[in-house]
Amino acid sequence: MVQNKDPLLLENQICFPFYVISKEIIRRYTPLLEPLGLTYTQYIAMMILWEYGSMTVKQLGEKMFLDSGTLSPLVRKLESKGLLNKKVDFDDERSKVITLTKRGKDLKEKCAHIPESLAKSVDVSQKEFITLQKTLFSIMENWRKNQNSLD
Repeated sequence: MVQNKDPLLLENQICFPFYVISKEIIRRYTPLLEPLGLTYTQYIAMMILWEYGSMTVKQLGEKMFLDSGTLSPLVRKLESKGLLNKKVDFDDERSKVITLTKRGKDLKEKCAHIPESLAKSVDVSQKEFITLQKTLFSIMENWRKNQNSLD
């Protein structure tokens, strides 16, 4: 896929457009999330919890591709905001289960407008959007399967 023989040209990199788009998406989410008291990462965690309900901290980390060192402060912050509860798993005392509070569940309705608001700021067709989304999820799943491989 290299357009020019020099592999270090910026135009030959896949990482650069990912970096720019990721940074820009977070910038565009910020004004939508700030009034709700959420950061982008907290919003992602909440979307997962709205979808799956209760789950262990480890399961949330797997869904978010986050290690425990990054995930623990995130969960603590959401807990301190009254959006979730964390309790010992009865089946495995080493594990913690996260459940949404009423306030956490109610926040979903306040966030319902956010995906459409962001989608309006991205100038691609629905077909392009769906193709891109499928491709990105495929890459994520491949990386999940081959976490230790750089080949």
